[in-house]
This record gives sequence, structure tokens and C-alpha cells, in this order.
Amino acid sequence: MKKYKCIIFDCDGVLIDSESISIGVLVEMANYLGANMDFYKSLITLKGKSFNFCKQLIVKKIGKPLPVHFDMDYRINTFEAFREKIKPINGIQKVLENLQQPFCVASSGPENKIRLNLELTGLLSFFEGNIFSCYAIQKWKPEPDIFLWAAKSMGFNPNECLIVEDSLSGIRAAKAGGFDVFGYTEHDYNNELCKEATKTFNSMDLLLKML
Repeated sequence: MKKYKCIIFDCDGVLIDSESISIGVLVEMANYLGANMDFYKSLITLKGKSFNFCKQLIVKKIGKPLPVHFDMDYRINTFEAFREKIKPINGIQKVLENLQQPFCVASSGPENKIRLNLELTGLLSFFEGNIFSCYAIQKWKPEPDIFLWAAKSMGFNPNECLIVEDSLSGIRAAKAGGFDVFGYTEHDYNNELCKEATKTFNSMDLLLKML
């Protein structure tokens, strides 16, 4: 087994159980505008996608531009929902407490969202100073830039790092950057990750053994 010197975690769906919450808010707002989106189908189609991708899909469905305050309303609504419902992924705290390698988080979400959710779930102290957001560089998965930036900032080359992801776009971003990537499959609704990830696992209890 290859010895990795640094672990780079995705946030939503890997550290925190948030995607069903944020997609639920998005679907509710979209349907208020006439999008007629199904929540369970949206969980599959929007998982791991950028906010801009999601907005473009809604625009196509409603046939008109989104309200000018849509972004702000979405952030307000999701932050309220996170405060009520957010939970850490089962077993992740034990993983973070026992990792021997340096680690960080690299996410498509804005930094204030990442920090809020890590704080609400008691995980923020593990990542202070090592939070990397796509919004800071304006590059989103499946482009590899966020992972390349995180690795360089942590002081490692891509071939020395392992990415832990739960979305197809994240896995493709990792591979495009020259990283090995483990796919977390607990919510892999379409059984897609095993085809492209270096390895897959369906419980955080397994990750430490795999390392």
C-alpha cells in the first residue's frame, strides 16, 4: 500500500452530512419559481456540482433569469437549515483524531459555509489554517485547481497526497491533478465512484485501515 504524506478531504458528504440539506433548500426555492424539480432525483443530479451549475439548471427549467436576490436568499436559507439539521459524517471524528499525516479540507463551497458547518459539527479545530475554498481561486471541480492549491500550500506534491471524495466531479478533479483518490460511497446513489476512484469505501471506520 502506498504511504501518503498528506490527506485532502472534500467537505460536504465526506466530513459533514450536508448535501441533502442544501439540495433540499435549493429544490424548494427552485420549485417556488416553477422548476418542478424532484428532491430525490436532484440528490443524484446535483450531488457535487457547483452552485453555478445548479443555478443554470434551474434557469433552464423555469425559462427566465433567477431573481437578483436568489444567491443571498439561498445562503440565508441554507445557513438556517444547517444550524438546525447538520451532523458530522459517522466516524469522521475518530478518523481525524487518529490520522498520523497532515490533512486539510478542499471544498467547492465558500469559506464561510465551510467554517460554519465544521464549527456546528465540532470539527473546525481540526482544520484551522488548512481550509481551501474554490471561491478563493474561482475554479471549480472537475478542474483540479483546488486540490493542486491545497497540496502546494500544505507543502506536498500531488503524488504524495490522497484525496477523499464522495462525488464524481471531485474524483475527476483529483485524477486530473495527478492525485490518488479514495471514493466514499455511503451516498453513491448511482454506484459511479468505483469505476473511477483509486479505491472505494462505504464506512469511515474503514479509512484508517486503508491508509
